[in-house]
Amino acid sequence: MKKCLFLLVIFFIWSCNNNDQNEKRISGNALGTTYQIIYFDNLDEEVFTKDMDSLLYAVNSSLSTYQSDSDISKLNAGDTTIVIDDMFTEVFQLSKKIHKESSGYFDPTVGNLVNAYGFGSKKFTTVVDSTVIDSLTTYVGLDKVVLNKNRTISKKHPEVYLEFNSIAKGYCLDRISTYLKEKDISNFLIELGGELVASGSKQPENKLWVAGIEEPLEDGSRAIAKTVKLKDIAMATSGNYRKYKIDSLSGQKYVHTINPLTGFPEQNDMLSASVFAQTCAEADAYATTFMTMGFKKSKQLLDSLQSIDAYLMYLNTDNEIEVYVTKGIEPFIN
Repeated sequence: MKKCLFLLVIFFIWSCNNNDQNEKRISGNALGTTYQIIYFDNLDEEVFTKDMDSLLYAVNSSLSTYQSDSDISKLNAGDTTIVIDDMFTEVFQLSKKIHKESSGYFDPTVGNLVNAYGFGSKKFTTVVDSTVIDSLTTYVGLDKVVLNKNRTISKKHPEVYLEFNSIAKGYCLDRISTYLKEKDISNFLIELGGELVASGSKQPENKLWVAGIEEPLEDGSRAIAKTVKLKDIAMATSGNYRKYKIDSLSGQKYVHTINPLTGFPEQNDMLSASVFAQTCAEADAYATTFMTMGFKKSKQLLDSLQSIDAYLMYLNTDNEIEVYVTKGIEPFIN
């Protein structure tokens, strides 16, 4: 269920003019995508960049399935002696919470399926048919993974493959946000692979940050459907309209959203899910979850969540695009 750079469903809308001598802009590569940061402070850019490199290295070393010597890669390879760090613990525990709230629609143990359909870090050379999927779904289910008191991980089956790609990017943004706040920096905007954390306001105008929600267009063109004003909130968007694979062996087209309950790519009435939360890890995870659940189940889940807002684009029974916006974010949508 990994979202990637090519699914740039959010566009920043800001002035290119630097009207404040304390405005700093940093950009680079991280977690297989790009990041951009704007902050207002005298914090030296070189110091900040060095600290960013250290932070990103730590996140990758803990959570990246694309790094062979990371803790998660070692666990997936069968190493049962790994003692996980605070980052892994926090992501695992939040994943457990959302897995329960979503009745299993959010599940980081879909790693084998993600790899099978060509969206993961491992190459899969077998034709993906129902027999293969039935076999792989045996190893899906976060209830098959236990965090022990000594911070080791136990798996019911050694073949269970964890991947936090649908939450780790958001979590990384939260870590960067925490770093900036610890430096007493309160006005900033962080973007990583199309996900956002907005804090305070854009200086010196003291204006709210503004982002765009993209139209779910499958023809490759891009247009902004709505803009949203952001302050002290995280935002993440997921959609299937650009991220898909064509199986080179079977010619089958697969969307990137994998339903952990069926084992198959899920292409339902949901076109795009933009989620707003206090943490980007939550926004990231729920955006993926809503894409998997479809509109009706997503709305039911949203009604039970007090701290999550969403802007959902979906197809009605007449195959027309409709929009559902929760009350908490509606006043900020233009």
